[in-house]
Amino acid sequence: MKLGFSNDILSRMQKYELTLVLDGKASAAKKKAVTESIEKIVALGKGKMDKVNEWGVRDLAYKMGKSTSGVYLHFPLELETEVAQNLLGKIRANEDIIRYLLVREGR
Repeated sequence: MKLGFSNDILSRMQKYELTLVLDGKASAAKKKAVTESIEKIVALGKGKMDKVNEWGVRDLAYKMGKSTSGVYLHFPLELETEVAQNLLGKIRANEDIIRYLLVREGR
C-alpha cells in the first residue's frame, strides 16, 4: 500500500520556530555570524529556513549574566528531528546566545 509520499524524508520533516536572544550590545557582525551558523546547519541537514525576523533590542525581565537587554532573532525552520537536536547542541555551545527556544509548530 502506497501512502502517497514519493520520498521518505517528507514524512520526517517537522516545522519549528527558533527564537534566540543575544546580548543587547551585540554588534551587527555577531548577529550576522550567529544567523549564518544557523543557516549552515539547516543547509547541511537539507532543511528549509524562511526569512529571519529580527525583533530588535528589548529589556530583559531580569539580568542574565551581565546582560540587561537582549537582541531577539526569530527563525521559522523546517528540519528533520535529528538535525533539530544537532542544532540545539550547537546553540548551547555558542557563548553569544544567552537564551534560546526551539518549538515544534502545532504543539
